[in-house]
Amino acid sequence: MASTPTWPMSGRMPPGSTATAGRRPAAGAWLRTLYRRFWSALEGTGKSRSGSTYYLILGATLALTAIGIMMVLSASSVESIAAGKSPYGDALKQGVFAAIGISTMFVLSRINVVWLKRLAWPAVAGAVVLLALVQVVGAEINGNRNWIDVGGITFQPSEAAKLALALWLATVLARKGKLLGRWQHVLVPAVPMAAVVIILILVGNDLGTAMIIMMIVAAALFFAGVPLYLFGIAGFVAAAGTAVMAVTSSNRMCRITSWWTGQSCADGIDANYQSTNGMYGLASGGWLGVGLGQSRQKYSWIPEAHNDFIFAIIGEELGLVGTVVVLVLFAILGAAIYRVVVAQEDLFHRVLAGTIMVWLLGQATVNMSVVAGLMPVIGVPLPFISYGGSALLMSLCAVGVVLSLAREQMAPAMRPKRTLTFPFLAGRNTSQPKISRKRA
Repeated sequence: MASTPTWPMSGRMPPGSTATAGRRPAAGAWLRTLYRRFWSALEGTGKSRSGSTYYLILGATLALTAIGIMMVLSASSVESIAAGKSPYGDALKQGVFAAIGISTMFVLSRINVVWLKRLAWPAVAGAVVLLALVQVVGAEINGNRNWIDVGGITFQPSEAAKLALALWLATVLARKGKLLGRWQHVLVPAVPMAAVVIILILVGNDLGTAMIIMMIVAAALFFAGVPLYLFGIAGFVAAAGTAVMAVTSSNRMCRITSWWTGQSCADGIDANYQSTNGMYGLASGGWLGVGLGQSRQKYSWIPEAHNDFIFAIIGEELGLVGTVVVLVLFAILGAAIYRVVVAQEDLFHRVLAGTIMVWLLGQATVNMSVVAGLMPVIGVPLPFISYGGSALLMSLCAVGVVLSLAREQMAPAMRPKRTLTFPFLAGRNTSQPKISRKRA
């Protein structure tokens, strides 16, 4: 007589039975499991989030900065020699700004970000004043008036405006908090202040930086939890405004048509010249490149190759391997900052970290897309790598702010030393949390 099955009669067969031997999980379930594992690894849990995040951000940033100094030396030496200058001049300047930026980054990483709230309004006001001052006494380089010359050192206020605006937006949006569900509170004062900064930058004819500022504003509003329908309206207005600016400028229209058709403009100007030679550089690099310092495109084929098109020189000299290394470092930096963002419960912290993440990664994406011919030529530097002291200094300061947030998540035993505080900035506002002076 056959024995009666002993497993629960729930419709599920016991493991190893012949009825389930040939069955496999559905493709949808497998994809969902893979998706969950990916986001779990990206966000990190426990020690993975609190311990490694700080050092991933720090390591990726220092590595990108070192690669930048090395590639600036390689890309700028030829034109410097041709101009009768030292082949090491630009690289030494970049190294000095890197040293200042890294020192400032470590100082900011020890400061509790709560104290930076008090600097938000002075910072954005100072940025607006400097941007206005640029139009009066600023120097014009390659058609853009965005630099102020102080004692032979040029400074770009629009780069400082990025960090100042990110800090100010995080402060204002966090203060409004639950009121952000109403469009009136979304618009005022965030949008008018951002519009002032963008207009001042556009007056200097720098559309690329203005696009990055727009990206920063959109990121701040997104991480603040603004209703999504407002982004649709803002996107339509931004697209219309961009179209108007493009149509009313022959130079911008020439860049767009040259990129779209691959041909010169009606007046014979090839606005896609840099991008075309950048593609030649990437293509000639192959798998391993032609060798560090052996680029051919930097011999005036790509004007000022150490600036916006330095990624093409990386691809030519270090090959596909070199470009992938840069991409991986940016991916590590982005994933680590994303861990900081998702771990934040305070709205100010979340908006500030998320805005800086979008700023750095968005700007890097735009730069590399231009070099690869995926976008029209736009003057946007590659963060940490392109030549430019202002851009490098502000990028490192932004990373220092994120490191401060990441440091707060670390276990006491893993936390680097102690937080710097400034009691004289505290005023009489008792709503801010007290900062411990005890050693970790």
